[in-house]
Amino acid sequence: MEIQSIKQRFGIIGNSPLLNRAIDVAIQVAPTDLTVLITGESGTGKEVFPKIIHQSGSRKHGHYIAVNCGAIPEGTIDSELFGHEKGSFTGAHEARKGYFEVADGGTIFLDEVAELPLSTQVRLLRVLETGEFLKVGSSKVVKTNVRVVAASNVNLPKSIEEGKFRQDLYYRLNTIPVLIPPLRDRKDDIYLIFRKFTTDFAEKYRMPPLRLTEDAQVVLKNFYWPGNIRQLKNITEQVSIIEKEKMIDSATLRKYLPSGHTSELPVLYKNKEESFSERELLYKVLFDMKKDMTELKKIVLELIENGDDHDNIEETKALLVKDFGTDLIVPDKHEAPSVKIHRPDDIDSDHEHEDFDHSEIIEESLSLQDKEREMIKMALEKHRGKRKNAANELGISERTLYRKIKEYNIK
Repeated sequence: MEIQSIKQRFGIIGNSPLLNRAIDVAIQVAPTDLTVLITGESGTGKEVFPKIIHQSGSRKHGHYIAVNCGAIPEGTIDSELFGHEKGSFTGAHEARKGYFEVADGGTIFLDEVAELPLSTQVRLLRVLETGEFLKVGSSKVVKTNVRVVAASNVNLPKSIEEGKFRQDLYYRLNTIPVLIPPLRDRKDDIYLIFRKFTTDFAEKYRMPPLRLTEDAQVVLKNFYWPGNIRQLKNITEQVSIIEKEKMIDSATLRKYLPSGHTSELPVLYKNKEESFSERELLYKVLFDMKKDMTELKKIVLELIENGDDHDNIEETKALLVKDFGTDLIVPDKHEAPSVKIHRPDDIDSDHEHEDFDHSEIIEESLSLQDKEREMIKMALEKHRGKRKNAANELGISERTLYRKIKEYNIK
């Protein structure tokens, strides 16, 4: 059966290659009895694909039962799926057949399968492996021949790691995976689906259909659509009912779109392999600043060597402080200038890397060492020997200060 005829039969709109691939897999697996796991975000239309599989296979004349596993209370889910005997629990006034018994020879669609309790997952695994189950309150084995199609909008491998879903059940369900793409990955289909909804609502409410200006079409296409097709349908209905003017521009459309969900905004994605701590990000910034400081010091040295007056040097110093958060130490004309980098206060001084010294010197000289020794002594005297306060005053870490005190033999 061709993809286009399936789209017409089940009301599927769009020409995305990802969508066509999902439909093709469903068609190919339909004649078999293999278990299928449909995954995709909420609102992508996963509930259509079990119908495609059922209606396109040999079981199309059997029962088709769709079960929302997340909507059934945990205390009654086993009874709903597998049935119970009379008197097996309070309120069981008569025996009842479960869905797996009723759907014998047909198809069961287990939506939100990740919501099943672990005890029910064990029962389901037995049905998938042997075709047998026990009713609640019974010791008699019941056989069934049911095709199972499951769907989930959560990350099942993650649920397995968290102990919420059985790994053996996952592999048994995931015999044939079908991935339904989110709406944001079908950008060219968004306006086509929107037009279908506007036509439907125009007929339903007996009003002219909505139309979008070109800029509004761009907004519609670039929106992130976290709720996918379901969200697009709801917003289309809202605009159809509320707006009297049926030609909708971008400003009007934006009023109905939640802020903060546009594909044009940058997205930060973190996983276990690619994650940066705050410290690592700060180190990266400091490395970049280090490169900039080298260039700045060369410029300042050229100013001094060219005999620029004191006002120009002071002006350069002010710009450095304003734009880069640095202090320019201007020595005598024959000495090399240095730039002190103010590091963020939240860097842990005990683990600070030695590469981040408080100054970068183009050319080491005895006079600069003397000046550094004097500054350390002054800071220690000012804070009465408290090294932590002295280090903060100098803009260096305690570790660096200890090293300098030992190096200069400061008492």
